[in-house]
This record gives sequence, structure tokens and C-alpha cells, in this order.
Amino acid sequence: MALLPNIDRDRIWRWFMRRNTDACAFTKTDLRAAIDATDSWIDTNASAFNTALPVAFRTNATQVQKTLVFCWVAMRRAGILRVEEDG
Repeated sequence: MALLPNIDRDRIWRWFMRRNTDACAFTKTDLRAAIDATDSWIDTNASAFNTALPVAFRTNATQVQKTLVFCWVAMRRAGILRVEEDG
């Protein structure tokens, strides 16, 4: 998967600023740099992530499915993915 275009990075930046309700000790510029760095890290490490997946999943899942698994695990770790079983 390729790096996001700047317009998408900008939209993520704006979305974060609208949605975040926690106090921040960083600037808008810092946030944008973090978004850029995260996108670059994902691009650089995509093959390592793919290799870490079990072979049966890696060879049968689509790129979108692999990305969703990555996102859902990250969201759950951050405490923002709730599922039906959570009650």
C-alpha cells in the first residue's frame, strides 16, 4: 500500500483535532508530524507485518482485511473498540 496523499493526512489531522477531548501537551504541528511519521512507518513496515501474520491468514486475506485486523487490534489496545461481548 502506498503512502497516503497529503490531503488524506490533512483530513486525519483535522479529524483528530475535532474529535480529541483529552488535554494535549503537543502542538498542531507536532500532531501533523506524528501523522506523517505513522503513515511512513506503516508503509516501511508493511512487509514485516504481513510476514508476522499466520500463513493461512496471510495467503488468504485481502489487503483490506489485513489492514482492518491491524486497525482493530490497535483500537482495542487503545480502549476505543467496543464489541458486543463487552456488554
